[in-house]
Amino acid sequence: MAAAASLGFVPYTRPTGTDTAEPLKIGVLISGSGTNLQALIDLIAAGKLNASIELVVSSRPSAKGLQRAERAGIQTLTLSKDVYADPIAADEIIAHELLERGCEYVVMAGYMRMVHTPLLAAFPNRVVNLHPALLPSFTGAHAIDDAFARGVKVTGVTVHFANEIYDNGPIIAQRALAVEEGWDVDTLEEHIHAIEHVLYPEVVQMLADGRVHVLESGKVAIDAPRG
Repeated sequence: MAAAASLGFVPYTRPTGTDTAEPLKIGVLISGSGTNLQALIDLIAAGKLNASIELVVSSRPSAKGLQRAERAGIQTLTLSKDVYADPIAADEIIAHELLERGCEYVVMAGYMRMVHTPLLAAFPNRVVNLHPALLPSFTGAHAIDDAFARGVKVTGVTVHFANEIYDNGPIIAQRALAVEEGWDVDTLEEHIHAIEHVLYPEVVQMLADGRVHVLESGKVAIDAPRG
């Protein structure tokens, strides 16, 4: 879930002269268990994802994802509730730290805070979010529960860029999931997370390959794989 002040849509590719064989430098924002963070860590370690996690930022000191980052030797930054009392100042701190480490993209992985102008201004069309439903359906923090309660037969996962409207940024990728009879909400959640752990790294790899472009229309174009 993400929201921010409007910055417009500025096409972006990796900086001129960047060898796309080089790992994409990303910062990851978390608030909880960090299972999507772990999926990224594992694929990077296995040589299957051309990215480098330069910093993990947590909005909660108790987030288990911090332990995952520390075990992988990744630097972490934790902000307290007191810092978030001024959300603009908090995002200024986060943006500064990410830029200091040369991050090219910001990847929100279960980050339960809204993002604001300082972060989006530093990374225009480069703040990526994961939503556990097929946007524009079931926006908000309880998408899985809401979809289940509505009795949908198909739901899924969306990866999108953050913009000024909550859960309404340009859509990069979606993957559908057929809901089987007899599933309870916990089973649905397990299947949603399984898709997330595959789709999110795929999108990060597309970003690393320079294949993702935000058009002036606000839509996202994906180049065909090279080779």
